[in-house]
Amino acid sequence: MADVNRGNRPLSPHLQIYRPQLTSMTSIFARITGVALIGAAILVVWWFIAAAMGPGYYDFVNGLMTSFIGDVIMFLALWALCYHALSGLRHLIWDIGIGLDVPTAEKMGLGVIFGSVILAIIVAIIV
Repeated sequence: MADVNRGNRPLSPHLQIYRPQLTSMTSIFARITGVALIGAAILVVWWFIAAAMGPGYYDFVNGLMTSFIGDVIMFLALWALCYHALSGLRHLIWDIGIGLDVPTAEKMGLGVIFGSVILAIIVAIIV
């Protein structure tokens, strides 16, 4: 039989009621960085294709990729790679069954955030 009070109660928590947690936000950012890495890969492939097409087109694409904006985009792609890798490592640790309690999960989330920034800066300095 149909529930007559269905219209009077929410079906699920709404974003105005539900408070986002650090673990949920880091999970969402892992998905976003995964999609962003596809865009960065397309840019790198475009760079390689330009190199294969000849010096004139390569000079154009290389000028874009080595400009200030290109450097910023490539650094953000490097950060996304570091973040995505550390987040994946965190999920592998969770799959083993370690760090599932809330305080440890939040510390690991902060570790992913700060670790990715530090790792990206170190790699950018080395490269």
